[in-house]
Amino acid sequence: MTLDIIKYGHPVLREKGTRINQITPDLRELAADMIETMHVANGLGLAAQQVGRALMLAVIDVLGSDRPSQLLIDGQPQDLAMFMPLVLVNPELTNFQGELASSEGCLSIPEVNAEIPRAATITVRAQSPDGGKLAFDCTGLLACVAQHEVDHLNGILFVDRMDAATRASFAGKLKKLQKETTSQLGKIARPRRALARL
Repeated sequence: MTLDIIKYGHPVLREKGTRINQITPDLRELAADMIETMHVANGLGLAAQQVGRALMLAVIDVLGSDRPSQLLIDGQPQDLAMFMPLVLVNPELTNFQGELASSEGCLSIPEVNAEIPRAATITVRAQSPDGGKLAFDCTGLLACVAQHEVDHLNGILFVDRMDAATRASFAGKLKKLQKETTSQLGKIARPRRALARL
């Protein structure tokens, strides 16, 4: 099932995700819906906050991009197609090495793209949806997407990592998007308040 993607200005995007203690059928269904939503929106990654759930859960699929990525286990390169889409439960990133600045966008912040510096190589540790453990190193686009999504899980958006001049250049667009989101939230909240008075 395709889910609605939360847009910039919604408070859930600033919430740190709750750690997942038990992998349930509902969680697996949510992950599957997030993968479908990401693919329909032509995204490379999606965090639970972006579909209105403040959980430590993200999905990634970089196969549709021509930008280079590498996934390594015990130092050995793996076939990316065997691992995509990735479902990361309670992901943790370590061993940040090097720097790679590349163009980033976000499904929650449409029409905003900017060069963002990220670590070129990282180690990812997470649980898989079947309860197993995942541990791999990654480089290139996959490393950037993993960092972008884990930022989401901690309430950090890629616009927070823009330099001051770039952020200033998008100030008008961000303000407009925030206003639109807040307006939509207000329309949803008003009927609830009216019902509460009955």
